[in-house]
Amino acid sequence: MELGEVKIRRVKSSELNELYHLITTDEEWTKFNGPYFPYSTPTFNEFAKGTFSRLCDGSDMRLITVNDMPVGSVSYYWECEVTRWLEVGVIIYSSNFWGKGLAAKALPQWISHLFSTLEIERVGLTTWSGNPRMMACAEKLGLQQEARLRKVRYYKGDYYDSVKYGVLRSEWERRNYKASR
Repeated sequence: MELGEVKIRRVKSSELNELYHLITTDEEWTKFNGPYFPYSTPTFNEFAKGTFSRLCDGSDMRLITVNDMPVGSVSYYWECEVTRWLEVGVIIYSSNFWGKGLAAKALPQWISHLFSTLEIERVGLTTWSGNPRMMACAEKLGLQQEARLRKVRYYKGDYYDSVKYGVLRSEWERRNYKASR
């Protein structure tokens, strides 16, 4: 399947029903997105006031689309805003789009946007050893593995590592400069 044009954008208010359906119908994505943290399917109103509102605002969360069809989201959160320690995340909700390099096309857009709009020197990405596709994506994009906390994530009877990646603004600019030559 040809991937098509991958973009990140704010949601349109008309997409509320479609996105709620996307996120809650096939919740297989929750098995990879920190499944050791509690998750429960949001009600329609909870989704509208929470995630959808954030996607509309677009400052800390954006929609990932393929040929303008919603398939996932990118986001960031402050690990420590005072010290400007920021972490990003990516979720591909539709399992039909897994393993196609979609996150590797969406994350660079998001990281470049964050470096161009926020006063930060580093973007971090934390995943777990139970999500090897995310680890491979981070490495493919040039993020450095900065830490591995061994056996700190317990899930379904097994221990997993927490794996922390990061990229500095100078490294990102150098990487993008070389890629555009």
